[in-house]
Amino acid sequence: MATKKLARQLGLIRRKSVAPTNGNVGRSKSKQLFDYLIVIDFESTCWNDGKRHQSQEIIEFPAVLLSTSTGEIESEFHTYIQPQEHPILSEFCMELTGIKQAQVDEGVPLRICLSQFCKWIQKIQQQKKIIFATGISDLSNSEVKLCAFVTWSDWDLGVCLEYECKRKQLLKPVFLNSWIDLRVTYKIFYRRKPKGLSGALQEVGIEFLGREHSGLDDSRNTALLAWKMIRDGCLMKITRSLNKVWLSLACLQRKNYNDSAHDTQHHELLTTAKYSRNHLLRPLHLMSQASVTWVEFQDLHERTKFLQKFVWWTKEVTLIIQFGNRI
Repeated sequence: MATKKLARQLGLIRRKSVAPTNGNVGRSKSKQLFDYLIVIDFESTCWNDGKRHQSQEIIEFPAVLLSTSTGEIESEFHTYIQPQEHPILSEFCMELTGIKQAQVDEGVPLRICLSQFCKWIQKIQQQKKIIFATGISDLSNSEVKLCAFVTWSDWDLGVCLEYECKRKQLLKPVFLNSWIDLRVTYKIFYRRKPKGLSGALQEVGIEFLGREHSGLDDSRNTALLAWKMIRDGCLMKITRSLNKVWLSLACLQRKNYNDSAHDTQHHELLTTAKYSRNHLLRPLHLMSQASVTWVEFQDLHERTKFLQKFVWWTKEVTLIIQFGNRI
């Protein structure tokens, strides 16, 4: 009992979220780790000529900012991009996405798009006091809002943007290295495999609005699905990171509970681990009084020893550990 009490004081107790098993949904909205979600759904060059094309390029870059407390889309970013490697769109691409050649001709190169996107991010950060999961230093300020990116599958940020930036030697914003794969989250939460975004929406009683394979419409509909899942009790958490090595223990204390003697403060613990075999980690940093604690280790032995002690010390505390690159 002493261990459990200490864990509560340190903010390590996590409420367990259970997916709804009957039709009574929409009334079990869970307390979220993230105050905002930015949903992204790229459209890229594509072909249907039977040939293997290794270099898809983004031609539509949309993003919508979703509040996890209200379900409202509070801001949007959208631009068309000029493809440089394959400047002429295929008939298949134009028919699938609805994007015309003139729209990409009048668009901007990806480098300029990323600059414009970063300016939009900076603007909403200033307006809404947003920070991202990969850049947490201190959440002791209750006005700070935590934000994460959401995609439908890992393709947008893990494949398309990642490899295009490498090919074109572009500096990708570091905050785009971590995201929530809503397709995987949907499968785990509802315990069923979705039949595409449109199929997932239909399965939860939502009609797809707009045109499928329009990047902006897909982003808006993905946001609708995320909000529905939140209302059903799904806890949104990071599922993928491209960062080489990091282990973050995010203990997010929420302060909007009332002062009733029967109300208990609940804290969310999100542990995401990524390892690299041949990379020495930075020194150990512990900020025990801060809302977020970063833990980094010098070597495998030190890391293993710490984790063993940590698990023993908090044996009644639930840890969510998501492994990316295994050792």
